[in-house]
Amino acid sequence: MAKGRVTSEDWTMAALTALARGGVAAVAVDVLAKELAVTRGSFYWHFKNRDALLVAALETWERLATGQVIEEVGAEPDPLKRARALFEVALGDEEIAGLEPAIVAQVDHPAVAEVLDRVTRTRLGYLTRVFADLGLSDGDARRRAVAAYAAYLGWIELRRAAPQAAPETVVDGEGAREALDHLVELLVTGTPHFRG
Repeated sequence: MAKGRVTSEDWTMAALTALARGGVAAVAVDVLAKELAVTRGSFYWHFKNRDALLVAALETWERLATGQVIEEVGAEPDPLKRARALFEVALGDEEIAGLEPAIVAQVDHPAVAEVLDRVTRTRLGYLTRVFADLGLSDGDARRRAVAAYAAYLGWIELRRAAPQAAPETVVDGEGAREALDHLVELLVTGTPHFRG
């Protein structure tokens, strides 16, 4: 980024990128200031301290990766199309590669734990409604939601940790489209669609 006026959103996005790269410890004001090509004073214009930046960054992640996604796919009136769209968006391109696994790995940090708990509850609640709208009972919808969320977390962790061993999890990887279609079909209907 060119040297000049930097917004609080620039700082939070830089903090999220650092978090993806190296966890909470990587969210260092001096390093981020250098990356943003600004002085440390710019940071204090927007944030009281590093913890305030971390909380703001996590809340930005919550808004973009949960609230915005739910709003986007929730506009689809057809329950089956909505379910498919949700998984396509969630398992598609990541704005910041590896961010979600990095956040999950930092659950012991109090700020991370609070936001991660809220995000998980919101996502599971929404997934439960999605599956209930497909005709599942409340109990079955909740169980399918938990299984689907576990599959999502595993998919993005495989993408981060073993892209060569599991290229299907990488957005443009070999066999990615077919693997994603298979997973979405399995999660949405409970039955994979096998091509003969």
